[in-house]
Amino acid sequence: MIKKTVASYQNSFKGLSKEVWWLALITFINRAGTMVLPFLSLYLTEDLNLSLAQVGWIMSSFGVGSLLGSWLGGKLTDKIGFYKVMFWSLLTTGLLFIGLQYITTFLGFAIAIFLTMTVADAFRPAMFVSLKAYSKPENQTRSLTLIRLAINLGFSFGPFLGGLIITALSYSGLFWVDGITCISAILLMKVVLKQKEFHISKEENTDNNEIVSIYKDKPYWIFLAVVFLMGFIFLQLFTTMPLYYKGVHNLTEVEIGLLMAMNGFLIFLFEMPLIHSIEKKLLDKLKIITWSLVLFALSFIILNTTSWIGILVISMLFITLGEMLAFPFTNNFAMTRAPSGKEGRYLALYAMAFSFSHIFSAKTGMEVIARFGFQANWYLMGGLGLLSVLLMLWLRRTLDIQKNSI
Repeated sequence: MIKKTVASYQNSFKGLSKEVWWLALITFINRAGTMVLPFLSLYLTEDLNLSLAQVGWIMSSFGVGSLLGSWLGGKLTDKIGFYKVMFWSLLTTGLLFIGLQYITTFLGFAIAIFLTMTVADAFRPAMFVSLKAYSKPENQTRSLTLIRLAINLGFSFGPFLGGLIITALSYSGLFWVDGITCISAILLMKVVLKQKEFHISKEENTDNNEIVSIYKDKPYWIFLAVVFLMGFIFLQLFTTMPLYYKGVHNLTEVEIGLLMAMNGFLIFLFEMPLIHSIEKKLLDKLKIITWSLVLFALSFIILNTTSWIGILVISMLFITLGEMLAFPFTNNFAMTRAPSGKEGRYLALYAMAFSFSHIFSAKTGMEVIARFGFQANWYLMGGLGLLSVLLMLWLRRTLDIQKNSI
């Protein structure tokens, strides 16, 4: 039984290109360094003594920067290629992260985080498009999953190390580590990853562009609404949830880091074999996304059922399983939906949906908590999760109608 499990785990990684593995390592190094993000709300309230309302505005500024960066990243990727966008985005982000520690005013930090995220999130559409150059079409979902595995492995190390660094060196150490790891990741990319672009033939480009304009692709816009709500709910994990862990359950920074690291570690262990198994069985991917959103909703609603500290672990297990099922297949839907030559724009809109979530998620959560308490916020997130389930049912029905009308 153990041998069979190990063999299945190994098989889920077979056939991926060398470049995808290098890209995964670069992503891991970069993600392990972004350890300041889970602690940002704590840093702003404890070290800078900002109010919850001010923290909400800073997180919204974070989201606006992310939105602009995703849009610019998509446009630049289609114009100058993903490699240059990835390189300059990470290099500049590293320097900006180091500089963040020296800004201590509310307005200054809001502007600085906006600029940092504008540069940082230009990376995302470029990285998604790079997988079309570095992986075979049949391996794209698994390649995306490997990248997510690297992200989550890095994230499992990041919060734990972040908690230790805060204890030993204070928050300023986090900003230095964030910046240095961004720069290290991109230097490694320059050494091991050769620049490579994929080229679309004129015939293929013309045929696909006649299918639909991106602004008239109704199913894709329904899908983007789902992605927005999914991101809106999920981002509570990094904004309001650390405040809940500390303020209501009295967890230390190290304990918060360990609990959040569990999310990344479980994804590292189980996501790749899970996705491989789902692809082999040819299960309906849109149904899987639908059920994942049910898990997202439940992960927040159950927090209101008891004050038992173990419910935090159960909630984390629910949202982790939902994340494993939702994110790879939403990524894949965006990639496969894009006509040839428009990959950057489609994937930029996908990334921008998450950026819109950043703008509204933290601010909404902080305001609800400040006025009505944590319980009201968890019920709100659960309700939005159920709304996203309804939108997924509408999306599946719309796609079925489209297929039948062809």
